[in-house]
Amino acid sequence: MAKTPAHRSEHLAIGIDVGGTGIKGGAVDVRTGELVTARHKETTPKGGSPVDIVAAVQQVRASILSELDMKARHLRVGVCLPSVVRHGVTSTAANISPDWIGLDAAALFADELGGTVSIMNDADAAGYAEVVYGAAKGRTDTVIVTTLGTGIGSALVHNGQLFPNTELGHLELDGHADYERYASAKVREREDLGFEDWAARLVPYYRKLEQLFSPDLFVVSGGVSKRADEFLHFVDVTTPLVAAKLRNNAGIAGAARLASDGWE
Repeated sequence: MAKTPAHRSEHLAIGIDVGGTGIKGGAVDVRTGELVTARHKETTPKGGSPVDIVAAVQQVRASILSELDMKARHLRVGVCLPSVVRHGVTSTAANISPDWIGLDAAALFADELGGTVSIMNDADAAGYAEVVYGAAKGRTDTVIVTTLGTGIGSALVHNGQLFPNTELGHLELDGHADYERYASAKVREREDLGFEDWAARLVPYYRKLEQLFSPDLFVVSGGVSKRADEFLHFVDVTTPLVAAKLRNNAGIAGAARLASDGWE
């Protein structure tokens, strides 16, 4: 989407979503979550090393700024990674190099990109976007957003406040040491499970989350959410489940909003 005069620079931030196969980003109007540029993308470098990923992120940001015809200093940048992030330090690495583990990623990105860069977990960014802009917009109660994809990501938000790095896909449940390895969308594809059979695996998972957190709403995100009408009705839990709205832009929008809010 082309920039219009209504999108003033003070309302914009850049969100960049780093995944195992692609790095995508855009400029976001943080008032609405709307992308005001095209979604720019680079292939995630083979091996996913910090140096190579930072270089790809630089290229994505450069493409965004070129489209906007703006200098870097005008916009805050948020980068979400498939990692637990504590105070800018990445302590896990999923589908990227283990060299990220224990790395001060915030300092690395700030040194290479210039200025302050906010770093956060990818599921946290996507989940927060659903609360601020998407399926749970305006809610002040407890919302759990789950991302069903290669694994199971999670974001826990209460009264609009994000509790980061929950990593609830890794619960030990029903004899499975890491439940996402039994119930993720990738597992469904690999084992060629029908939606009803797959939902039978999701039911114990969502019931466990109900038991632990007593949420008021589940938002189901990830690529499979576009087929929510084929499986959500099979997930028999008390808490309402709804499909996410922002789809592939959720991580970008959430990273930009958190950066605008000064997330560290």
